Amino acid sequence: MRWLELKAELLAIGSCRLTGVDASGYIESSAAGPGAGGAGSVFFSKGGKRVRLSVSPDSPLEIRHDGDGKVHLRSGGMEATGILEEPALHCPHQAYITVSGRCIFSCKYCPVPLNEGRVKTPEEIAKMIEFVRDRIDAISITSGVVGSIEDEERRVIEVLKRIDRQDIPIGVSIYPTSHTPDHLYSEGVSEVKFNLEAATPALFREMCPGLSWDGIIRSLERSVALFGRGKVFSNVILGLGETDEEMEVCIRLLTERGVIPVIRPLTPAAAVASYRRPPAERLLRIADLHYDALKKAGLDTTKAETMCTYCTGCDIVPGRDYE
Repeated sequence: MRWLELKAELLAIGSCRLTGVDASGYIESSAAGPGAGGAGSVFFSKGGKRVRLSVSPDSPLEIRHDGDGKVHLRSGGMEATGILEEPALHCPHQAYITVSGRCIFSCKYCPVPLNEGRVKTPEEIAKMIEFVRDRIDAISITSGVVGSIEDEERRVIEVLKRIDRQDIPIGVSIYPTSHTPDHLYSEGVSEVKFNLEAATPALFREMCPGLSWDGIIRSLERSVALFGRGKVFSNVILGLGETDEEMEVCIRLLTERGVIPVIRPLTPAAAVASYRRPPAERLLRIADLHYDALKKAGLDTTKAETMCTYCTGCDIVPGRDYE
């Protein structure tokens, strides 16, 4: 089975049972994103490409650890061998850190507001980065919103001022104000990711009450003007109720503006826990649409230096997972 088809099948399952030799050293825990508040996840890698799977004793997918990171993967008639990658902070080769593990907003797909996450200090984050400095190629910063959007931006900027950068690229993904792109650019950030989350304005209003689709679009456009085409990213969740046609329109809306979409398969949680993960066939269909839109816009995912498009663990990334 080619990597693309294997990854689509694994993302459609989204989880694994760990058996065999103790693999606890390869498990990471998340304060944000698809696995926030869960039992952790692992990164399965084959031929230099990777996929992230949450750890669950009820998963139909077994990953048997034979020792030293070498694993055998099995689910039904699907089998593969590979390795488990050791994460630095949140993912391999990056310090991907959540500043505030709580949020005042209640996006229906997000478990973060249900958690009692901590707010890390700039000093704490600087120490975390120094601890993994010899194992990372990038620093990525994300955050919930505690207090207000403006307060959170100031908190993240304080973190940026405290980090000893040493010529390492830094990416930031937070909910933006109208001034956030300019502020982050002036702080020397390399790349930004402002998440559209839903494929249509109507779905966005349903899933993200109190937030602004148009405001995010404006922030993305301003960011491209500052950081350049291909240095700006936006998550869009696949599986919230959009059609393939609506997802294609959203992908092209972003790529035509110089933004690289991050097409994130839904992890059912919080208010959408009863939803289903998108099947492998749909992941592959949307990946082909994504590939075509990126190519027509002249956007190259292999030049990403930080965050999700650099990692590739949670999504199919045309240009990195396949040409």
